[in-house]
Amino acid sequence: MNDALTAPRFLVMGCGAIGGIVTAALAETGQDVTAVTTNETIHAAVNDRGLKIVGEGSPRSVRARVCLGVPRGEKFDYVILATQPPQVEQAADAALPALSDDGAMVCLQNGLCEPRIAKIAGDDRVIGGVVGWGATMPEPGLYEKTAAGGFTLGYPSGELLGTDTDDLVAALEAVGPVETTQNLRGKRWSKLAINCGISSLGTIGGDRLGTLIQHRFVRRLCLEIMTEVVQVARKEGVRLEKVSGTLDLSWIALNDEERSVAGSPGLVAKHGLLLAVGFRYRRMKSSMLSAIERGRTPAVDFLNGEVIDHARKHGLRVPVNSVIRDTVWKIAEGKRRPSLELLREVYEATAPHGA
Repeated sequence: MNDALTAPRFLVMGCGAIGGIVTAALAETGQDVTAVTTNETIHAAVNDRGLKIVGEGSPRSVRARVCLGVPRGEKFDYVILATQPPQVEQAADAALPALSDDGAMVCLQNGLCEPRIAKIAGDDRVIGGVVGWGATMPEPGLYEKTAAGGFTLGYPSGELLGTDTDDLVAALEAVGPVETTQNLRGKRWSKLAINCGISSLGTIGGDRLGTLIQHRFVRRLCLEIMTEVVQVARKEGVRLEKVSGTLDLSWIALNDEERSVAGSPGLVAKHGLLLAVGFRYRRMKSSMLSAIERGRTPAVDFLNGEVIDHARKHGLRVPVNSVIRDTVWKIAEGKRRPSLELLREVYEATAPHGA
């Protein structure tokens, strides 16, 4: 959203796992990028040694401009919101004065954050960005891309992205392939279903996805969670779509018969698909677990909690997502510790269902 002869300016809000990887990729390809963090430890580490990147390609250190606050008196064509969902509105508020008049904010959060940002920046200045890859920050300023993938970009209104956003698409392709969509809601709700299962179970289990998904009861719990999300999405009139070629949520959702039996050909196929996805994203660590470990607020109210709130509007019960949300909060409050045994407790607490 800038003059074709002028390179766009990017402001990345957040220097956690996603923000760090995006900032490094933009900087490596010569983009005009500035990152903002509120974490003094991250700021000091990055300014001392650059953004250290591992897990994809050769380990390297990337120098980029990183500030402790939004630079005053400067304007940016794109504000890329890369914080966790609980901090996204605060980040958008802080960045709004730096957004150019014809610029846009790009939401990279999981969940359904675009309406929240539209209230701050305006409906016509928000672009949704569904992230199809994984990353973690093992220590301040050290970033590991744990799974390959790209982005899906779209306007919440369903309008097609125009040529004025070609510079955004081209820049983000430094991270991974970029596709555009006129059905952002369908992509968002599909990713929401995946995150409600994978991210929440990773938080409760306290381990990486590849380890947890090997357990049949974990896969079954994941299927139950995603099935509830799909039921709510259908009530919302959402046309679900695949995210980064991973899961067809409409297909993987359990039908009434599958929810009442221990085994069937359909269940075998669905368990097999989860195993395949688990292998692809085996190194992925839950961002909610990382947030809790750093003393931050987990995003569970923006994931499973969002599903619970929408279900309530339609008179639907989502008991599995409710137990998941409550358990994550108990971990965040120090009342429980993440473990495979705690995951099994959750599984047993959400009975009756098949094995």
